[in-house]
Amino acid sequence: MPRPIRNVQSQDGVALLISIFVLLLICVVAIALIVSSGTESALSGNYRSATAVYYAALAGLEEARGRLLPKNPNYFLNTNATFLPPPGTPLAVGQVSYIINPAGSETVAPWDTSNPATYPDNEFTNEFNSAYPMPGSPPYVNSVSTVAGIPGPLYKWVRINAVTEQSLGINIDNRTPPLDNTTPVFYDGTSLNLTSTGVQVFSITSYAVLPNGSSKMLQYTVSANSIILPPFPAALTIVGNNVDFTGPNSATWSGNGNDTISLGSCAPGLPVYAVGYTNSSDSSRSNISQGTFTASRYTGQGTAPSLGFVGGSIPMNFQTEAGLNNIAQTVIQDQLYDKLWNRNVTGADLLPLGMSPSNPMTIVVNGDLDLRSNFHSTGYGLIIVSGTFYYDPDSSWNGIILVIGQGAMTAIHGLSSDHGQIVGAVLVAKTVGSPISGMPGTSLPDSTDYNVELPDTAGSTMGGNGFLYSSCWVKAATPTGSYHVLSFHEITQ
Repeated sequence: MPRPIRNVQSQDGVALLISIFVLLLICVVAIALIVSSGTESALSGNYRSATAVYYAALAGLEEARGRLLPKNPNYFLNTNATFLPPPGTPLAVGQVSYIINPAGSETVAPWDTSNPATYPDNEFTNEFNSAYPMPGSPPYVNSVSTVAGIPGPLYKWVRINAVTEQSLGINIDNRTPPLDNTTPVFYDGTSLNLTSTGVQVFSITSYAVLPNGSSKMLQYTVSANSIILPPFPAALTIVGNNVDFTGPNSATWSGNGNDTISLGSCAPGLPVYAVGYTNSSDSSRSNISQGTFTASRYTGQGTAPSLGFVGGSIPMNFQTEAGLNNIAQTVIQDQLYDKLWNRNVTGADLLPLGMSPSNPMTIVVNGDLDLRSNFHSTGYGLIIVSGTFYYDPDSSWNGIILVIGQGAMTAIHGLSSDHGQIVGAVLVAKTVGSPISGMPGTSLPDSTDYNVELPDTAGSTMGGNGFLYSSCWVKAATPTGSYHVLSFHEITQ
């Protein structure tokens, strides 16, 4: 039988083409994976470098913030006495201080802006608009980040300086531009100001560089946590109702409201009263009348004897039990104290503390403080006493004394050989007992006991005894806590 004839097309080589196509596809995928892996490695490396240099710069900021605290063993003034002004003295605008952190034998000198090998600080000029040239040899200290020979974070330097409106780029007082570039900025716990109210604001700038060349510059704006104390309108201020002041009628004790003490760059201010009281009706009481004073020994604001009503100068919250008791409560709760005793204390307890002009301390005595023995020397700082303060005129105190609670201060001995004095300010207030008017805890209780009794001595050769007002010592003795961050940002380089 005849067979049909069909044309059969050849399919030879199709499998090879398919194989080549699949192989190409696999190669493309493999190349894509390799490129992707390289990109991810690069991204990972960049992220690792960026993170490392960021935290290196941040470590510099935190070291500086921590070393601003007097309680820190590495406190700047313990390392370099000229690094910053003494406590209570503002840091001048244009003054800079550095922490340097060289690696090995390299030179880190940020103040040498002409040498790029020393990591120059060109940001300082940017902030202050060339108004303040970089000092040739500003104070500096070495970093403490290296421990037991193990290198710490790789930042190069940290700068600390005062700030102005210009450096912050903020119009604080809403005045017509240009921004102020001469007045230091302060923080009162709520807002920034140019009136020196509260605590000064610092700028902390940290610059870090890694071995691969990655760099980062970060900046804090900080201010210290500080308790808010009442103003001191007199060398001795007695707050309350029906207060008593038994002043000596001899020439051995004085009260001086003239502010004449300077500390560093802290300049004295206007005079205040030698003795002030907050209830105007107390001026007629026999124990706080002018008849008990040797007029020439009590000088200051007004005519001698310098005695006056100061109730209008003290905010009302500091004329109540709650407001005054809150001072000690804040110091305790925020741990702003150097020493706290919940018992009666004598001069022997104070001697080992190591107080000095450069190391004023904050001391809280929840009880009586008796300096009638074992303290024939000088203390420095803020002391808060809830019981009776027994003062011996052969001892001295530079700073602030707050007798709040029992509100009783008694000075005894008063020999002609005693030359002690209290330089700064004293405030006495009775905040325990039943208020004479208003709701409990609102007004101060009637001071039925003597608030302040001073010695009436026969000696006439003593020239140093008494209260001497000093706004500079008040500032130096006001305790501060940790420096909290008001703002934080990265500086574009």
